[in-house]
Amino acid sequence: MGISVHLRERKQTSKGRISLYLEYYKGAETTPDGKVRPIRDYEYLNLYLVEKPKTVTEKELNKQTLNLAKSVKAKRELEIKNGAYGFTPEFKADTPFLEYFKTETEKRSQSDGNVGNWRSALKHLSEYVKKMYQPGISFRQIDDKFCQGFKDYLNNEARTSAGLPLFSSSQNSYYAKLKACLKQAIKERIIVFNPSEGITLPRAVITKREWLTLHELGQLSQEECRYPVLKNAFLFSCLTGLRWSDCQKLIWREVQQNDTGWRVVFHQQKTKGLQYHDISDEARGFLGNEGKPDDKVFIGLKYSSYMNTALQQWMLRAGITKDITFHCARHTYAMNLLEGGTDIMTLRDMLGHSELKTTLVYAKATDPKKREAANRIKIPGQRNNGLVELIANGEQIGIALGLKKTEDGCFILNGEPLTPGELALRLKDLV
Repeated sequence: MGISVHLRERKQTSKGRISLYLEYYKGAETTPDGKVRPIRDYEYLNLYLVEKPKTVTEKELNKQTLNLAKSVKAKRELEIKNGAYGFTPEFKADTPFLEYFKTETEKRSQSDGNVGNWRSALKHLSEYVKKMYQPGISFRQIDDKFCQGFKDYLNNEARTSAGLPLFSSSQNSYYAKLKACLKQAIKERIIVFNPSEGITLPRAVITKREWLTLHELGQLSQEECRYPVLKNAFLFSCLTGLRWSDCQKLIWREVQQNDTGWRVVFHQQKTKGLQYHDISDEARGFLGNEGKPDDKVFIGLKYSSYMNTALQQWMLRAGITKDITFHCARHTYAMNLLEGGTDIMTLRDMLGHSELKTTLVYAKATDPKKREAANRIKIPGQRNNGLVELIANGEQIGIALGLKKTEDGCFILNGEPLTPGELALRLKDLV
């Protein structure tokens, strides 16, 4: 049976309009449970009629819009007819979908730093198809129901390699890869339209990212941790940004020294991208004595509830009450680089991000211009017993008293590091 095309209408009552779309009926198939299921595709035309036209202008606009939709329908019918009668094939809907997606993924292995996300999307698509469809699914079966189902699967059932639910940002990224693949299939005339077009991307929710200041890192370094390897790995991550998975698999062969200093050369566990990552002498110090080339650097570093508990206890002993996980070390690295003046493009490279939008999340969390703008609003005549002036001039107070200043901008008073604001508060009664 050939493909039939129908022009359909769908009311959007809340917007007072009618959406026009094409329905492609491709026959029927028998499901694994013996039921007959019609095969339909839909093409949303982004054309709308005024639901209840009142003026002559609205009626004329509806007429023109409807004629345009009919023209699109006629064009699609002609393209289908040409394919059916031996002319240049316009649509190759029997192309295996997952094989095509895999090919699109591998195309990016040489030039696209985003290939890691494509491979992850392929993994979840394969699992979704295995659970909900028959093996060898073709483009003919990829419709809006398939796309919505994959979106729901990412949100409700998909899991990371650690068995955890996917972050919203990962759901957004993986579903975007499906849309991109379908868009490319249109260009290659495998399908008529993108069945995911009417389905919105999963919303990427930006969550709060805990991180440690340089002062807090100093406190941590002075406290003992139940597992020394955990302490060294965590502080190393704070100074390099390496993920837990990359620290855990790091071997001595990947730690290299050249004329300019130390670096680690490794494939990121998450993205599989090759990373040439410069590290400081201080970071190198947390690695300890060099072992054999294929020996792990952090021997005994394992993901377990014991390690997680020990990390929390270590934080509390250092007086840190933030909800810190090992991944917060990576956030700490990024935030302290930004606070120190590192530009966003350099930070992107140092974190190994394939997409700039991922790095920009950190820039939103620390913006000196926003801080400067917030301090511009002051109530005239409001002196607050001189406290506002003291905090604003804490820098001058520290200099006037000849106090030693640390690299992170703190002044040392009686052996205790204080920010300019804390210094002003501490000495307010003396002014």
